[in-house]
Amino acid sequence: MQITLVAIGKTDKSELEELITVYEKRLKHYVKFQIDIIPDIKNRKNLSEAQQKDKEGELILAQLQPTDTLILLDEKGKQYSSMDFAQFLQKKMNSGIKNLVLAIGGPYGFSDAVYAKSSGKISLSKMTFSHQMVRLFIVEQIYRGFTILRNEPYHHQ
Repeated sequence: MQITLVAIGKTDKSELEELITVYEKRLKHYVKFQIDIIPDIKNRKNLSEAQQKDKEGELILAQLQPTDTLILLDEKGKQYSSMDFAQFLQKKMNSGIKNLVLAIGGPYGFSDAVYAKSSGKISLSKMTFSHQMVRLFIVEQIYRGFTILRNEPYHHQ
């Protein structure tokens, strides 16, 4: 299985980018992993919230292959403990999925078309985080999940 993280807009904090890269490199030992960054929409100040979500949604959907499984990182999604998230990853691997796509939307979330295409939603917390922070948190949690599955000493109960 491959895991692809799709996100809108680049990370403008080099410190976050460095930390994300640390976990990206660590993940290479467990799973094929990549981050696809969709550039911010030009002239978005001239667009309504709905128009911006629709345009971002089109760009997210254009990244997908027909066999991909799309999971949205969404505040209304299911919350997992790290142990439960590890089991979620294991179930996805066992199901024969070729590419698990985790998507981080823009500032207003996802379009209806993206919600319709998705196979589920995950929430990292009831708190709100910047989209840039979410990238770091989910990459770290994916790494943590694989160390849990391998009984490696990264995660402590």
